[in-house]
Amino acid sequence: MTDDARARGLTRMQEVYGWKPPEIDGAFFATTVDHLFAEIWSRPGLSDRDRRLLLLGALTAQGRMETAEIQIHGALHNKEMSEEQLREIALFLCHYVGWPNGTRLDTAISTVTARVRDGGEPRMRRLK
Repeated sequence: MTDDARARGLTRMQEVYGWKPPEIDGAFFATTVDHLFAEIWSRPGLSDRDRRLLLLGALTAQGRMETAEIQIHGALHNKEMSEEQLREIALFLCHYVGWPNGTRLDTAISTVTARVRDGGEPRMRRLK
């Protein structure tokens, strides 16, 4: 890890999610910032919206709604997708990842949009 990679990664993470990343010590978080955000989310070829669409599909297929909520918040904050578009994604995914997971995504969209309307921040679990 270089200080440059850490700085680029933290900046990119803030751009992707729309909030300042927490300062967390540990190898897991360091790898996430230094590699995933400084390198992968910074590559040319896909827009942030493209990446977020792919990620929402993968997270929904895995039933990972706590992480999907972070992506939903980022999409709304960065104006990459509207609530209507996110709901359309949930309905579309029901046909490919199953109604239970698609419905859980739709519920997550409701939760996050209500939180955003109330001026709340995304719910983040502490990464170690």
